[in-house]
Order: sequence, then structure tokens, then C-alpha cells
Amino acid sequence: MTNSREEKIELYNKLVATNQDAERKGDTMPYTSLNGNMYSYFTKDDYVALRLPEAERGKFINKYKTTLVFQYGIVQKEYVVVPDSLLHNTKELEPYFDLSYKYASSLKPKPSKKTKK
Repeated sequence: MTNSREEKIELYNKLVATNQDAERKGDTMPYTSLNGNMYSYFTKDDYVALRLPEAERGKFINKYKTTLVFQYGIVQKEYVVVPDSLLHNTKELEPYFDLSYKYASSLKPKPSKKTKK
């Protein structure tokens, strides 16, 4: 098992690369988003969080003995913690990443906060 932040980020990058429509963003906190809706990110605590639809969330938590994400003092109820063992298995994790992407595509687009000059 790899434990360093850099190695885990490389595994996250490998996962993002499995979906040709996904674009990795962020320098200090790598993440993916679609239409302004974030659907995966690498946390400050060095794990990957995936946003899953409600029906799949419980199944994922039970199958991988994991939890919802707790960040910034709150439980992020749409995000699950990806166990390190699963992060190392890109092939097994890939369908969940695709599911997360599809879920984000079903959400109402958020307006961009960037202002154009």
C-alpha cells in the first residue's frame, strides 16, 4: 500500500483519466466537477471523496465498510470516503467514478462564480 499524499494523488489522477469526459482541477485540492457541481475530490486528510446518488451510497458504504465524508465540521451526506485499498484498485473503483460523473450530470447546473473581464 502506498501512503504518501503524492502517491495517492497519482492514483486519483489515474482514476480521473479513466473517464474521457472528466477533467481534474485544483492545485492544492484536486477535484472534478461538472456544470459547477463537484463530484469527487482529494481531501485535506489525504483520501478521495466520491459523490454518489442516494441509492448507491448505502450499497457502497456497506460493501467497502466505509462512511460518509466528514469535512469542514460537517457530514457531507452525498459523499462517501473511498478506502485506500479501493483507491489502489482503479478497475474496481472506475464504475463508481463513472456513476459519480453521471450523478453530477443529472444535477442542476450552478452558475459560474468567475467574472469575465
